Amino acid sequence: MELTTLQTIKDNIKTVMIGNETTLDLLLTALLADGHVLLEDVPGTGKTVMAKTLAKSIDAEFGRIQFTPDLLPSDVTGLNRLDPKTGEFVFAKGPAFCSILLADEINRATPKTQSSLLECMAERQITVDGVTHPLQKPFFVIATQNSLESLGTFPLPEAQMDRFLMQLSMEPLDPEKELALVNRFMKEEPLETVSAVCTAADITALQQQCREIYVHPELLDYIIRLVQATRNHSKVVSGVSPRGTLAFVRAAQGFAMVKGRDFVTPEDIKAVALPVLAHRLTMNVSFDVSSAARSAITELLNSLTVPTEDWTKH
Repeated sequence: MELTTLQTIKDNIKTVMIGNETTLDLLLTALLADGHVLLEDVPGTGKTVMAKTLAKSIDAEFGRIQFTPDLLPSDVTGLNRLDPKTGEFVFAKGPAFCSILLADEINRATPKTQSSLLECMAERQITVDGVTHPLQKPFFVIATQNSLESLGTFPLPEAQMDRFLMQLSMEPLDPEKELALVNRFMKEEPLETVSAVCTAADITALQQQCREIYVHPELLDYIIRLVQATRNHSKVVSGVSPRGTLAFVRAAQGFAMVKGRDFVTPEDIKAVALPVLAHRLTMNVSFDVSSAARSAITELLNSLTVPTEDWTKH
């Protein structure tokens, strides 16, 4: 699969989205790395529009779940129902049986319902009444949550947060881009005219190609040193897990691929460090935890020596 497929997807999404180029690059990075994304921002910034535009750009099954306090786990995964004609139980699939799943306002559901996504995200399967049902490939979860409101919400536990490859926010629009947004949406709805530019098989091929992106041994050592440093930071109670280390490497590979290279550079590692690592830290502060976590990662990035090599050497 040629890398031009990625550019075609980006161009297709840009027919709807204005700005947010970095967020879009990172979203595609997570898709290539076979991970999941948590989009956290205030209402009205385009989180859902970006997720739906990406889904419509790929000829794959799309599912959406609007998370609410009364949502049940079976509303996500599906359940066994009695067929009155045969008198036997048959499995009715839930909306999680898709390729791209939009979990809208995920923190409004109870912890029990939130946890129903754990197996889906980690193992690409769903088990109901002792029977395991594999999910199709690719399987990509884009979850959103409002960073302002806390009333009636249930913060995602560490185990759930660790399942997300990245936590992203939308980028603020400058006056020119906001004017362009108004002009684009004032008379029409671009999202309605978006069509698919690639297939699910194309994405699966790109994901396999992403695993082949070369990472120099010196850069792997740098990644390990950075992760290890999060476990010894004075303001961090619990650092990045081994799962987070693997996610870090795969995200660096994905970002390099988005940028059109077949090898990782230090700039790729730094570009994905904050969205991949910050949300995995448990901090010893009682307020503004997200900001403290990002500050800790930034501090480590600035303090650790970056190796200088010819990164193209295999």
